[in-house]
Amino acid sequence: MIRPLSWQGGALPSDRPAVMSILNVTPDSFFDGGHHAEVDAAVRRAWEVVDEGADVLDLGGESTRPGAAPVSLDEELRRTVPVVERLVKEDYPLPISIDTSRHTVARRTLEAGAVIVNDVTGGTREPEILAVAAEHGAAVVLMHMRGTPQTMQGQTDYRDVVSEVSEALRALCDAATAAGIPAERQAVDPGIGFAKTATDSLRLVSEVGHFEQLARPVLLGASRKSFLGRLFGQEGDDRLYGSLAVAAWSALRGAHILRVHDVRATRAVLNVTMALSDTEGGLSDRPT
Repeated sequence: MIRPLSWQGGALPSDRPAVMSILNVTPDSFFDGGHHAEVDAAVRRAWEVVDEGADVLDLGGESTRPGAAPVSLDEELRRTVPVVERLVKEDYPLPISIDTSRHTVARRTLEAGAVIVNDVTGGTREPEILAVAAEHGAAVVLMHMRGTPQTMQGQTDYRDVVSEVSEALRALCDAATAAGIPAERQAVDPGIGFAKTATDSLRLVSEVGHFEQLARPVLLGASRKSFLGRLFGQEGDDRLYGSLAVAAWSALRGAHILRVHDVRATRAVLNVTMALSDTEGGLSDRPT
């Protein structure tokens, strides 16, 4: 059995899939860009997701949507560090994850009170980020992608997307271990939508259980992503429906952490899904 993701002094729940709430303090993220760009708005949203049932907060200060322009280091620090500091000052009850691929941002936010580093490059943009995480006893989420947000959608030439992503994630885990991060502090993310076609993303979701062979918790981030529109015609708020279907499917097939925008709805769906899964006989006792 794969243990839940842990860090020095804590761990995610072991009795259910964890819900990671997305909080982008950016003006240009694909779904919630600009909604929480100021500190007060970000802090309000962070407290709202506690009541909605989140298990962990994932704070990001640089958009990684396809085609997104990079931001300066100073700007990413300006967006993220004050939010972490304010939440810690207010005794925020959830573990805070920092969504960054810069080692300086990781260091500053870990010093402020974050405990997880969620790196979309899996530690390849700035390999020093792994040493920073190890130094602070932090957990890491190692995601698969190719290229950069500006180039990644031109790098989707897979022979077998599941096996190739799995092999790449194994290499990222090996690098994290070599940097001093033990396996129990590593999670893997196949990177839905990052250097993936819509069909690639659907296949990775359908075979999410395959990644358990890496002996790390599996994080899946498919919330409101574009493959739902391209394959199923779901646009705007209609992408919530596909996102919830993915959450239920993934939880039943071994995903340990679901990174989502819609916390309350996802938690409600997961509560029912896991109760049905845990009930012996499933729906066999329903009236006829």
